[in-house]
Amino acid sequence: MSGMGDDEEEYRGPAVVVVGGTETEVEVHVAGHFDPLTGAYRWTGRIAADPAVSAARAAGTTAVRIRTPGGHEGEGVLGDPNLWGGHPVSGTGRPPFPVPEVDPTED
Repeated sequence: MSGMGDDEEEYRGPAVVVVGGTETEVEVHVAGHFDPLTGAYRWTGRIAADPAVSAARAAGTTAVRIRTPGGHEGEGVLGDPNLWGGHPVSGTGRPPFPVPEVDPTED
């Protein structure tokens, strides 16, 4: 992924994708950041080519859950396949990777 800045968190590695009721082990690259204008955490990335993910997307499924090691998971939207057979994915809210916790009462 290009354009990942210093203020973005990211994860690259193995994950379990739940799409169309099926769990599949895949490789992902996802990154995200807190958007101060909307007050939400936004993340985006890609899922490596996988026949089960592609079949679910071809059947019209767009809801996806990504789970990474350590129990981190996020729900997102699965996009159409790219030229290499992988799929873009994006979400708002809790990302499927660890992010630093911030206490709003601390300066």
